[in-house]
Amino acid sequence: MISNPVLESAEFIHNHSKHVTIPDDGIVHGAAKIFEAMKKTHYDTSKWKEHPLNPKECNASTVDWIFLVDLLNFSFWSEIDIDDTGVPHPDRYRVTFHDVGYTGYWSMVAAINRALEEGIPITTPAFFASEEHLPDKEIERIFRSDTKEQVPLLQDRIRVIREAGRVLVEKFDGRFANVIAQADRSALKLVELVTSNFTSFKDEAEFCGRKVQIFKRAQILVADIWACFQNESYGEFKDIDEITMFADYRVPQALYHFHCLQYSPDLLAILDRGEMLPNGSPLEVEIRGNSIWAVELIRKRILELIKKEQEDVQEKAEKEGEAGEEERKPKMMTVNAILIDFFIWDFAKAAQLDLTLGQRPVKVHRTRSVFY
Repeated sequence: MISNPVLESAEFIHNHSKHVTIPDDGIVHGAAKIFEAMKKTHYDTSKWKEHPLNPKECNASTVDWIFLVDLLNFSFWSEIDIDDTGVPHPDRYRVTFHDVGYTGYWSMVAAINRALEEGIPITTPAFFASEEHLPDKEIERIFRSDTKEQVPLLQDRIRVIREAGRVLVEKFDGRFANVIAQADRSALKLVELVTSNFTSFKDEAEFCGRKVQIFKRAQILVADIWACFQNESYGEFKDIDEITMFADYRVPQALYHFHCLQYSPDLLAILDRGEMLPNGSPLEVEIRGNSIWAVELIRKRILELIKKEQEDVQEKAEKEGEAGEEERKPKMMTVNAILIDFFIWDFAKAAQLDLTLGQRPVKVHRTRSVFY
């Protein structure tokens, strides 16, 4: 089986970090809290379709929708909403769809769905590859804001749309489903195909003398397809558990609040001042790499908790003399880095990070990049 270079890179980053550490006791307590919350909410891939903006049908057109969404899934933090309290600043970039105003990542999804309802085939690669069919001004109109603040990095979004559309048309007959077919049900092979063919997905950096891979958007692209299709059809992957978490700016913030990450005083001061961290800078790489490794440690801890819980249930059933061995086996709970990431991101957004864990608030790190 192919090893995931992202996980190898994350361990390397963790072992060579100076400003971000992972407390062992934080992982133990954080994993327990996350596990209990996931059980309480019965958190699984079905949650993906429950969001009103995500597609409910599963076909090749859905695959193209997911591809475009994850192609554009980067840099939604606001220059205006600097406090980021969870109650959006009235001037923050916002898109209204079906009478609901969306900010952050969901603003982009709302804009795409709005365009589709307006009869614009924005998710069709042959259409968005062509400046004749889709002029730059029309892309700007599609992502129009209801507020003073406009969508960040508009020119970069136009550039990655054009590049990706051309690659799909010239090399994959205009459908992302054909890229999936070449991966032969391997999540890691699909990540490799995406990062080697689409430059805006090649999320890498130099750190302590070696190249490290983070691949946030390539991996979340695979994860979204897997979750949408419930590990069937286009979303069937034999190695899906090899995918890591998706290192952005929101999940590291939540991991810090869960005590699963610890920052140096110097790094905390930089975040408090709202200083920009350039993409690929050592501090930024430390935050992202340690986030990946922390979720890997959380995943392993949760699997231990699941095993212990199953053993306890089975032992109790045996003592009480319940029927047949198969009947008394507890149902296996599926937990991988994808579900943990999805849960932490959803939880952070819903709870506005008011986790009451006694930890001082920390701001998200500020990096403008097409990679996340």
